[in-house]
Amino acid sequence: MATILGVFLEDPARERYGYDLMKETGFPSGKIYPLLARLQAAQWLTVTEEDIDPAVAGRPARRGYRLTPEGARVARLELARLSDRLRPTPRDLRALRPGEGLQ
Repeated sequence: MATILGVFLEDPARERYGYDLMKETGFPSGKIYPLLARLQAAQWLTVTEEDIDPAVAGRPARRGYRLTPEGARVARLELARLSDRLRPTPRDLRALRPGEGLQ
């Protein structure tokens, strides 16, 4: 979830498409679309569908995803909280030995 939120936060006003998100994150569709559904259910995303005739365009209509202002605000807070949780403590840093990793 952090990876996809990071992509959205690069430019919160930009509309993203599922395929583009797969390319940017390296995640398969089976991972991207459930994450997008969760974000939409939480009302962090707005979703728009292209107004095209699939027969004329030769492809299905794409869905565009964009963070809501509230979604962007909460995403920033949650990613900051995650960063704080993952930040090593001074004790962790003292336990590091070159070439050996954490002891």
